[in-house]
Amino acid sequence: MSLAKISEQELYEELRDKSPEDLFRWAFENHGPRAAIITSFQDTGCVMIDLMQKAAPGVRVLTVDTLRLPQETYDVMDQIEAKYGISIERFTPDPARLERMVRQHGEFLFFDTKDKQEYCCKIRKVEPNDAALETVDVWFTGLRRDQSDMRGDTPKLQLINRGGRKILKVCPLAEWDKAMVDAYAAEHGVPMNALYGKGYTSIGCVICTTPTLPHEPKRAGRWRWFNYLDKDDKECGIHVGGSGI
Repeated sequence: MSLAKISEQELYEELRDKSPEDLFRWAFENHGPRAAIITSFQDTGCVMIDLMQKAAPGVRVLTVDTLRLPQETYDVMDQIEAKYGISIERFTPDPARLERMVRQHGEFLFFDTKDKQEYCCKIRKVEPNDAALETVDVWFTGLRRDQSDMRGDTPKLQLINRGGRKILKVCPLAEWDKAMVDAYAAEHGVPMNALYGKGYTSIGCVICTTPTLPHEPKRAGRWRWFNYLDKDDKECGIHVGGSGI
């Protein structure tokens, strides 16, 4: 099925009632190696991989390695590869652009201003994600509506335009909540990031991610030093104003 020749409404009508497993099957049958999970190995991503392996083994698994991930994230990648017998494709920052950014602004520029934090995310995350998206037509991602107020209206299916090329962005677990994800992972023995057991509720790069307290929003631990801004826009740019829109 060519995404260039179908409307978002037609896709919605065809796919809206499909289960996550059926969505993986549909994507693999219609788009083969151009369908992929892109995950940072947070809880939803790990569960998606398990669902995919049961329904449509062969769907590619991609990740952005910012080169500043916690060791626990690298560990769960190794566990996922071992359990499912897959090879995770890793996209990393452009070395020249990364070196220039650090030379001009320092290794810890993300502390300085919101703009510099977003610039760091652009170099380390958004641009490698752009490169990953060049290889896919159907993009499975782990966004859920319960993750933040800003993500509360996350669509399950969205046809996005990237320079004249359409990509179907699929959030197969958009309607799930944290309890459902945890229950599935426990029942099926899904490897999970050990940081969840240390008080983390959202996981990104080292330093830029910290544990949260029970009364705090799930993404309060992201770039904690900007919490004073009192804004619910704790995004790196991949899903808001970046490569995902």
